[in-house]
Amino acid sequence: MQKNQTIEIPGMKDDSTHIIPATHNMANFLASSVHDMKNSMNMLIVGLDKALASIETTQLAAHAELAQMNHEARRINNNLVQLLTLYRLGHNTYPFDPQSIHLNDFLCAIVAPYGKLLKLHGINLEVNVSPELYGYFDEDLINGVIGNALNNAMRFTRDHIQITAIKNNGVLELRIADNGNGYPAQILQKNSDHMHRVNFQECSTGLGFTFSAMVAHMHNNQGHVGELKLENGNSLKGACFILRLP
Repeated sequence: MQKNQTIEIPGMKDDSTHIIPATHNMANFLASSVHDMKNSMNMLIVGLDKALASIETTQLAAHAELAQMNHEARRINNNLVQLLTLYRLGHNTYPFDPQSIHLNDFLCAIVAPYGKLLKLHGINLEVNVSPELYGYFDEDLINGVIGNALNNAMRFTRDHIQITAIKNNGVLELRIADNGNGYPAQILQKNSDHMHRVNFQECSTGLGFTFSAMVAHMHNNQGHVGELKLENGNSLKGACFILRLP
């Protein structure tokens, strides 16, 4: 579609024609559609939460199926939120709001919704963070980054995930590690190229990496910029997602 192309939209009542720039109109249309889908997903998640609460755990098959559906609904909702955030960042309308955050409370709130699914799949989740540790960042954005990394770890781990938060020389480091087979070599070779992670065979859009990288770079302090790094061979001998925030 050419940059200056326009779309003609017939009037609803008077058969008049409105001329709207195609690119601008399509971007707004897609953003509005994503927002509408996100609202519908929220309603679905609320319904699934109620259904899960009403089913006895003795009905293991039904309970496990609903828990998996709930997880997938939350994952899709997170993707929609990331798309909307990227749109707002691209239009300089995102209300970037870094604040002092208590890490233990922050991480516990993130992992809480995963409890039932982790138990059903026999995955042990370990969170290592000092009760006195605080970080300075945009809570909603970093919530999305950690949630995306946790979803990936759950998909590829064998049975153990470890989330660690430490601070070295004023830099907050958040690590999400697992004991799976680690990242493929081609992913590690493109460690800084997060826009080229689309893999249709593995149904990967690269959205999570792109979003996480942009969020990391938004956080800066006295010339130091946040960074995202992927590596293998961590304490669990699998993949490790690392987010550093100055």
